[in-house]
Amino acid sequence: MKKLNVLQFICPSGFYGAEMWILALAKNLNRQRVNCRLAITLESEEQNMELYNRFLSLGLSANRIRMRGRFNPVVIARLCALIKNENIDIIHTHGYKSDLLGLIASRISGIKAVATPHGFENAPNRKLQLFIRLGCFAHRFFEKVAPLSEGIEADLRRFKVPNGKIKRIMNGVDLDEVEEVRKKQYDPVYANNGEKKIGYIGQIAYRKNIGDLIKIFDSLYKEQKNIRLVIIGDGPQRTELEERCSDLPSGKKIAFLGYRNDRLRYLKEMNIFAMTSSLEGIPRCMMEAMAMGIPVTAYEIPGIDKLIIQNQTGLMAPFGNIEELKESWKRLLFDEPFSARIAQNGRRHVFENFSAKRMAEEYTQLYEEMVSGKR
Repeated sequence: MKKLNVLQFICPSGFYGAEMWILALAKNLNRQRVNCRLAITLESEEQNMELYNRFLSLGLSANRIRMRGRFNPVVIARLCALIKNENIDIIHTHGYKSDLLGLIASRISGIKAVATPHGFENAPNRKLQLFIRLGCFAHRFFEKVAPLSEGIEADLRRFKVPNGKIKRIMNGVDLDEVEEVRKKQYDPVYANNGEKKIGYIGQIAYRKNIGDLIKIFDSLYKEQKNIRLVIIGDGPQRTELEERCSDLPSGKKIAFLGYRNDRLRYLKEMNIFAMTSSLEGIPRCMMEAMAMGIPVTAYEIPGIDKLIIQNQTGLMAPFGNIEELKESWKRLLFDEPFSARIAQNGRRHVFENFSAKRMAEEYTQLYEEMVSGKR
């Protein structure tokens, strides 16, 4: 079979799960079989360009397509021109906007299209929910839709995507990047004062439910003063949550660090990694934490339950049960033998089941099947 030209297309929201996922996939695809390119929409002068720059640093080609406003059909014409000029065989889209734009461009250009849903937002924003529903409806018309977890696959079936179009490929993480930081000696980013650090890395968006993270920390702070909560990332709820924290007794111990391209150095110094999400695929940030050897805890929701095996690779609490999740934090923070065992098991679990190399090989096979017409 000839080498395939595959275009990854995304309207980036920063450098978070989906953007890191694209980079991990591109880095691990077999270059003898797949020529991987990137196209992103350029929607503002202040836009985070980390994905674009890192893609170029891999020696791969990347394009910026200027888009005025949040949704501009002119992008479709520009995508079609790129597809024609670069002889693209398959467009691979990520996110509701890129799904809609990419699908239309694929139909005009006469090429195959595959979408990877990375998770669906549940923010109470009617306009956003309308676009998400349109994106989900569009999935019915792709040649293939490749959810990265069983939970997202169930969502696709609920949106009536035909079974024959769904090909679940479990999420994977770039373990090489984590290992490089884990093994390297760095100057500490925090003073070694015995303070226990609870960390979170990711978007500060509604579905991440960061409010519960803050509530649990504030409650634990009443019992344990020598703790700190470190929140790395950005998003639409950041300002609101920072203002809320400023009124809390524990507020001085809650650090919002924003987006950081050295997030793994901070992760390395965490005592535990905590999530309180209401909706996930299989979270990359948690996979990175587990691969780094950091014990993890979260609410029990679909996607999380593929990473955390209760009392073996992490600790979970029923969704919304703040008190039980707080007890999980306390056990991982202060029962050091148990915490070390959880961390070791979690690291092994990720390496054995969630590597980007395995994921990339499955995508290579999917691309080749799409072009050959195999089902």
